[in-house]
Parts: sequence; structure tokens; C-alpha cells
Amino acid sequence: MANGKTALKNPALLKAIMDSSDENEKKITPSSAAENEEIRKSLEDQDVGLSDNKSGRGMAWYVAKTTLGYEKKVRDNLLKAIENRHLEDKILEVRVPMQEVTEIRSTGKKVVQKKVLPGYVLVHMDVDDNVAWYVVRNTSGVTGFVGPGGKPVPLEESEIEQIEQGKVAKAEFEVGDVIMVIDGAWRDTIGNVTKIDENKQTATIMVEMFGRETPVEINFAQVKKIV
Repeated sequence: MANGKTALKNPALLKAIMDSSDENEKKITPSSAAENEEIRKSLEDQDVGLSDNKSGRGMAWYVAKTTLGYEKKVRDNLLKAIENRHLEDKILEVRVPMQEVTEIRSTGKKVVQKKVLPGYVLVHMDVDDNVAWYVVRNTSGVTGFVGPGGKPVPLEESEIEQIEQGKVAKAEFEVGDVIMVIDGAWRDTIGNVTKIDENKQTATIMVEMFGRETPVEINFAQVKKIV
């Protein structure tokens, strides 16, 4: 990647580069312009701006890690904080990418909305602005930024498009088909497909355990259809 950016070739890799631990949730409250300036001065005095978030990359799309299941709540909290702190020129947009996924069950097909990146929120922001960085980083539910050492890394346009498209592989089998597990703990197990989840890239088969049939979820890459 040009300009010293770290390449993210696939949305799945976003999780792999995250190097931060969960922290206690913090909450942003409404603030005035004077308080914004106070935050800036405080962060500069502590050298936080230079040591933690200053990258020289400025306005771009970044990925914030959230508590799983709180992605939409984080987005809503951020939008309120942006309005309250008048940061519309520093944080342009907050997204929770969604996609339509067809779940195939024994009862038929069902189209549902699912998150493309569970546990993450996309933020179009000036990461070098101390107040913008502070607001995002300290919003309730946010546990860090995606990037080496937790330092924000901007996404390329191609990566944004890939995420927005939410590309998922299609199953090469259907509910009712017989498949064999070719890798993993259940290798050589044969079973009938009872459910397909293309968003999770898994198929559920019934296997016998302790004299009773038990559903087991297997990744697409670990199975093949038996003709």
C-alpha cells in the first residue's frame, strides 16, 4: 500500500490486526466549544495527541472496535456526541455496514439483515484532531481503534467498497444434501445438511453423540458434498 498505509486485503483481516484489550466503558456527555478546547489543551499537555493518535493521515475512514452487539448503540451515541460538540466538520459519518443474507433452513428460505463486521463501526473522521479522537475513543461501547498497537489505520477506497458489498461465498450444497467433513475435529464425519448460514459461512449437520443426534456447525471450507 502506498504512503506507508497498512493494507487490509479482506474485511476478515480487520480483526487480525486489532491489538487491544477490552476496557471499562466510558461515556461522553454533551459539551460546549469551551470544553472542547479544554480537552484539546489537556491532551496536548499530556502529549496524548502525539503518542497515541497523531498519524498525519488526517481525514479518512477508520474502524473502531466495539462491544459485540452494541454497534448500533455506539453509532447512535457517536452521532449525538458529534451534534452536541459541533464536530460535524471533524467526524463526517458513522456507519454500521449491513447486508441482506439468505438463510436456508428446513422450513424454507428467509432473507435477513446482518452486520458485515460484527463488533466494529466505520468512522469517517479526522483522526489527528484531538477532540474528534477523544470523542470516538471514549464513547460508551468503544474499546479501541483497529491498527497496530491500537493506533488508527485508514482504509483504502477498495476496502470500503468490499466491506459495503459484504461479499460472502455461496454454499455449493443445499439443505437435505449429504456432506462429508474433510478437516477439523469432525473429519470424515458424514451428515445431512439441516441449515446453511452464508453470513457465518457454516453448515449445520446432525451427528450421533452419546446415542443421540446432535447438531454440529461446520465451516464451508471444511466440507464437501457427496454426490
